[in-house]
Amino acid sequence: DNKLFFLVGVDDLMFWLFQFAFAASAATIVAGTLAERCQMAAYLCYSLALTGFVYPVVAHAVWSPQGFLNAKAVTPLWGVGALDFAGSLVVHLTGGSTALIATYLLGPRRGRFYDHRGTPLQTPKEFPGHSVALQMLGAFILWFGWYGFNTGSALTITGPYRDQVVSLVAVNTTLAAASACVAAMSANYIYDERKTGEGTFSLTYAMNGTLGGLVSITGACGLVEPWAAVVIGFVAGLLYLAMSKLLVRMRIDDAVDAVPVHMTNGIWGTIATGLFANSKRIKLAYGKVNDVGVFMGGDGALLGCQCCGVLFVVGWVTLIMFPFFCVLNYMGWFRASASDEVEGLDSSYHCSTLQLNTQVGPAARYGKNNQQLRRSLDTMEGVEENDTFPPQHHHIGHTPMPPTSPREYEFERTDAAKIISMTSASL
Repeated sequence: DNKLFFLVGVDDLMFWLFQFAFAASAATIVAGTLAERCQMAAYLCYSLALTGFVYPVVAHAVWSPQGFLNAKAVTPLWGVGALDFAGSLVVHLTGGSTALIATYLLGPRRGRFYDHRGTPLQTPKEFPGHSVALQMLGAFILWFGWYGFNTGSALTITGPYRDQVVSLVAVNTTLAAASACVAAMSANYIYDERKTGEGTFSLTYAMNGTLGGLVSITGACGLVEPWAAVVIGFVAGLLYLAMSKLLVRMRIDDAVDAVPVHMTNGIWGTIATGLFANSKRIKLAYGKVNDVGVFMGGDGALLGCQCCGVLFVVGWVTLIMFPFFCVLNYMGWFRASASDEVEGLDSSYHCSTLQLNTQVGPAARYGKNNQQLRRSLDTMEGVEENDTFPPQHHHIGHTPMPPTSPREYEFERTDAAKIISMTSASL
């Protein structure tokens, strides 16, 4: 009967806008992971699939009264149901799991883990961002925006105690983020000191640790005491750092560490709810108490439901998105060409370049001269016109395959200066 189609007859437009933002957040998590090597067509396609088919099912299962995981269902799972106050499970684990699948199938950026001949590098090459100041600004903007997401999730609560819930949510959000920041930065300092003899206070790890803490507390922000938020955030910072290092060891290229931040701490935040949620906070937020966290005297039913929620989300995401990305890869719509990647996707796809760092690649200085740049790539020293190589286009997994033509040659980032000089000569 087309009821509610295109918001026809919908009275609660605020709820729709809130869920729209949540769905969009799940999709944007993936974008950062695939940065610098993913086609624009792939962004559009997976955003449609994720927000249209994956996220709605997860949100219905956990947050709808008819969902099998919902704690307010008539017959909740094991008489308890899963608790996810603001989206550690629904939003962040969904986006993070998708990001892991996508980056595994897409493969690493050229020169990150392998040289131009496909030989593994003994030490992975770092690709630092062009501006730590802008990274820091972005982290603070996200932190500020998190108050809208977490406290806004309390708007569905009715009764005289809503102000207490909102206040608790804001306090827990702050404490978990700060605790995770300190944990990640300190642990990385100790790691560097043991490894190299000199520790460093990394702003990047501090920023991503903060985001990991925010992700971890999102699901429990209205259900735990402030001291528990500090513990949850501290563990989140350590988990983020450990997962970030593990991905590098496994040669899985996550450009912005979205998988450690969102997937790892989405899982931790969901499980932490089953450990630290207490009866008073659950009563204020949900109106009834079916079970509490294990550390708060619970019998484990809530923790079991939380684990089932994790398995369901990871399973559903894998079932839909793994074959979806495989199809994109087969169609040749997934990975950008080698010449586009070296030139820079801003230039090749959007006809614009960022003029802050001319040492990153040729596009920073010659973004408007795409044809000359491509010709220079084809005639680089050591690459002959008749050279042929095994195919690259439809490889699956993070082990690189040699390219199909001289234009598709995998140039290292250290060759950027050579490319620029040759491009200058061609002009």
